[in-house]
Amino acid sequence: MLQSLSSSSPVRNPSKLCSHHSISPSLDSIKTGSFCNSKHTRLTSKNAKRKLSLKCRHSEYFEQQRFSSRPSNDSSFSSNSTGGALPTRYFVGHSIYKGKAALTVEPRAPEFTPLNSGAFKVSKEGFVLLQFAPAAGVRQYDWSRKQVFSLSVSEIGTLMSLGARDSCELFHDPNKGRSDEGKVRKVLKVEPLPDGSGHFFNLSVQNKILNVDESIYIPITKAEYAILISAFNFILPYLLGWHAFANSIKPDDMGRMNNSGADYEWNR
Repeated sequence: MLQSLSSSSPVRNPSKLCSHHSISPSLDSIKTGSFCNSKHTRLTSKNAKRKLSLKCRHSEYFEQQRFSSRPSNDSSFSSNSTGGALPTRYFVGHSIYKGKAALTVEPRAPEFTPLNSGAFKVSKEGFVLLQFAPAAGVRQYDWSRKQVFSLSVSEIGTLMSLGARDSCELFHDPNKGRSDEGKVRKVLKVEPLPDGSGHFFNLSVQNKILNVDESIYIPITKAEYAILISAFNFILPYLLGWHAFANSIKPDDMGRMNNSGADYEWNR
């Protein structure tokens, strides 16, 4: 009798239950095989065999949305994925707006090359892209005239090591080693402000190919510079590709990796 009660069909009208509106049957009702003094008959074995099922398609819907809404651009950092699905792309950056110009700072991911062993090796380290745009009015900037400067890992370290009164100059020739070497010259100067409240970022670009000679500068306060340094500290291991190595480490592989015959200093 208890088995037939536990597998009963759903109640169609809750108002016809006991006067105290309890869904669970009382002990007396179990003994007598009925719920209170109602006109409902005792549950039969036919009703007890009825099985109801509910399938939720909520997860399937969001799974389809997740794969159908992926951006196609691959110039950003991506998260790991499983099952052969495309990785999710994330586009990030930090901008500083001033009266004379605007500065946008964006990280660019490293590049990996597959090896015959199935592993991957860093073929090109990541970098941080600086984009300078001159002002075209009040809170308006002409991004069509923007000038860019790519900070390498070592150049990022140079900026991170600057003190409040320190300065540096970084030189770039995008065509170095090519036939057009020397025709494009970029110089990024970072100098302390006279009152010690921050630094000047000044990018000078001389492009003889396009007949461009432009200089864009923007003051960066101590607080703004501190934000940049904090972002550089965080992103630097990712630009080196070390996050991929760290994510690949498994406890089962440690002994095999350490005994692979590599020439370690402590084995000499």
